[in-house]
Amino acid sequence: MKKSKFSLTQHKDKSIVEFVKKIDHKILAVWAIDCAERVLPYFEGKYPEDHRPRNAIETLQTWINTGVFKMAVIRKASLAAHAAAREVGEDNAARSAARAAGQAVATAHVPTHSIGAAIYALQGIHRATNSSDADAAVAKERENGNTNTCLNW
Repeated sequence: MKKSKFSLTQHKDKSIVEFVKKIDHKILAVWAIDCAERVLPYFEGKYPEDHRPRNAIETLQTWINTGVFKMAVIRKASLAAHAAAREVGEDNAARSAARAAGQAVATAHVPTHSIGAAIYALQGIHRATNSSDADAAVAKERENGNTNTCLNW
C-alpha cells in the first residue's frame, strides 16, 4: 500500500495561528520543545554524532530559563538544525525531526514558529509509521488528550 503524502499545507489552520497569537511567548517555546523532543529520537537514532537538532532545543531552553535573547545565537542554532535536515536528504522521519528542532528554536524570535515545530513533528510521526497506519498515527497524536503529546491542538 502506498503511503499517503503528508503535506505541511494540508494542516494549515488559521484558527491555530490566531490562537497562538494569544498565548504567552515562553509557553509556546515550551510547547515547541515538547513537540521537537517527541520526534528527536528519529534523528538521533540515525545520526547519533550530529548534535545540531539537540543543540537547537537546548538553545531554546536556555532562552526560556534565562530570558536572554541573542538573535545571532538563535539564528545559528536554527540554521544548523535545518542544515542537518538538508543533509539527511530524503523525506523521512529523521529529516522532519531536525526541521522540528529548527522551527522550535526559532520560536524564541517569532512565536508562530512553534506551529512549525508541531507540524514537522506530526510529519515525522507520519514518516516513521507503517504505510497503512500513518494517517491514523497522526490523527491519534493530534487527538490524544494525554499530557505526553504536544500535538493535540
